[in-house]
Amino acid sequence: MSTFTKIKALKGSLSSSELKLAKFALDSSNVIRELSSQELANVVGVSQSSVVKFAQKLGYKGYPAFKLGIIDALNHATTNNNLHGKITINDSFSQMSDKLLSSKISVLSETQKLNDEKAFLAAVELLKSAKRILICGLGGSALVGKDFSYKLQKLGMLAIEEPDTHAQLAFAATLTSNDLVFAISESGTTKEIVNVVTQAKRNNCKIISITRYGSNPISDMADVKLYSIADEESARLSSILARTAQEFIIDILFIAITQSSRQGRQILEKTNTVVGEFRRLS
Repeated sequence: MSTFTKIKALKGSLSSSELKLAKFALDSSNVIRELSSQELANVVGVSQSSVVKFAQKLGYKGYPAFKLGIIDALNHATTNNNLHGKITINDSFSQMSDKLLSSKISVLSETQKLNDEKAFLAAVELLKSAKRILICGLGGSALVGKDFSYKLQKLGMLAIEEPDTHAQLAFAATLTSNDLVFAISESGTTKEIVNVVTQAKRNNCKIISITRYGSNPISDMADVKLYSIADEESARLSSILARTAQEFIIDILFIAITQSSRQGRQILEKTNTVVGEFRRLS
């Protein structure tokens, strides 16, 4: 995962000192090549210990590893790091659509970088082995969850998406170690979803989460952690981009399950045939 991707994903959870370091790393990354941890601390105006803690928060053992991560990210950087601009009320239709398209491409690319293949494969196995699947989310995440429940149902899987939070919690209380909760929360801190996951965890139920990158109450309880990203600086696009990232993840999971399950493919073909026949007769 790119160091720049990690920094952007964690910006919302950084301290003031860490935010200074994050801004400098994103805006003046070339300079870091030549700086020691103490020199970076002096340039940014923070303590050396803040530099080390910042590197560790990004998953590095220390500053040297962080520095190598920056160099590697620079070597793989493209000119498309910031494809989009903020959509304004004065934008023409063409400008608006171009910015939205660029934003979506950027978010999809960053979300792909945040997740590794092992996490997806582990999620696929948990989904395939679950007796019952409760998919929970609020707002836009609930819409993504409903779409995922439909997809899984077409594969013959017992997947339920219930938008009412009380019903979610009540259903979670009936789950066992043979069942699964698929929790979707952009922030990872949505109180209602935290309660559902906590209850499911008490029942030894498996948990898959889709949240922002980094430690948060929901992902900390998850057996498999998947991450989505939305550009926090583009407030007007916030919910749109969050859903784009989340939908990308559930589509990957749906296709991966279909590829790995012969029975699922057969059921999917049957459901598609039934729906197709109905449309022809309508």
